[in-house]
Amino acid sequence: MTGPRSAVVFNPVKVGDLEVLRRTVIEGLATAGWPEPSWHETSEDDAGRGQALQAIAEGAELIFACGGDGTVMAVVTALAGTDVALAVLPAGTGNLLAANLGLGTDAATGVEVAIEGGRKRIDVGVVGEQRFAVMAGMGFDAQMLEGTSDVAKKHIGWLAYVGGAAKHLLSNPMRVLIQLDGGQPLRRRPRSVIIGNVGRLQGGVRLLSEAHPDDGKLDVAILSPNNLGHWIAMGWAVLRRRDRVPRMETFTAQHVLIRSTRPQPRQLDGDLIDAGTNLEVTIQHQALLLCVPRPAGDPDLTYDVSVAEANADTIRTAVADNTA
Repeated sequence: MTGPRSAVVFNPVKVGDLEVLRRTVIEGLATAGWPEPSWHETSEDDAGRGQALQAIAEGAELIFACGGDGTVMAVVTALAGTDVALAVLPAGTGNLLAANLGLGTDAATGVEVAIEGGRKRIDVGVVGEQRFAVMAGMGFDAQMLEGTSDVAKKHIGWLAYVGGAAKHLLSNPMRVLIQLDGGQPLRRRPRSVIIGNVGRLQGGVRLLSEAHPDDGKLDVAILSPNNLGHWIAMGWAVLRRRDRVPRMETFTAQHVLIRSTRPQPRQLDGDLIDAGTNLEVTIQHQALLLCVPRPAGDPDLTYDVSVAEANADTIRTAVADNTA
């Protein structure tokens, strides 16, 4: 076996059939002459960071993250600033990083993407000791996540977030000061402030059309709808990909500080963190080495994954033959 040493960090709650996952990864790597990976299960106390650090200490050169957005974010936190590559094996509901960068929608494709050897360095956002690859937010977006049940996500997927959003459409706005790169604070009463490294939300909705994950900048959206009509107008403009979205301001910065008059719900990469009065975000430029499909597609890293998906059929066939 001549391939790189790898490890799988997986969330057993999100993985539907662990034995199928094991066979998919092992058979897929075997087709390329790679050795079997080590396996590291997440826990309630550690969503994946400690497991990824252990795998690195044991010599892993590539780590597969298999779980929801929280698992991926924990592994990103461990890998940022290293030369260890991340490969995503989608298993949760949101799968925000995979959806934004066209990494495929199933484990077999994720394995094939890693084997193909496409690698790209992308930026990560920094909040305290945590790193994120997609976006951070304070306000309505975190409220939506808070109001969405795991049961609903399991049964109807990303559509469950619609119910979570409906519960908070008419909640009170925040009172915040937003400081960009140390400049004059902006005084606003928004419903949500979203800080993006890439631009797509749950369900593939593209909120930040100019966001690129390797440009060294954070894209900031300040959403300030005051009634149902404002929400409808804003949503329609986003869906139609209009250049100007009513009730939404956008900025770019490398350092974003949001200060609220009272604690607000907060999220990183679609995963809730503790509520707080502040959210401070900086950028770590091209800190994460990510496995991406070949050939590369358009400039915003929405790769053409069709080749990997086609090649992944070989992996699926091998798994099916061994299962029969």
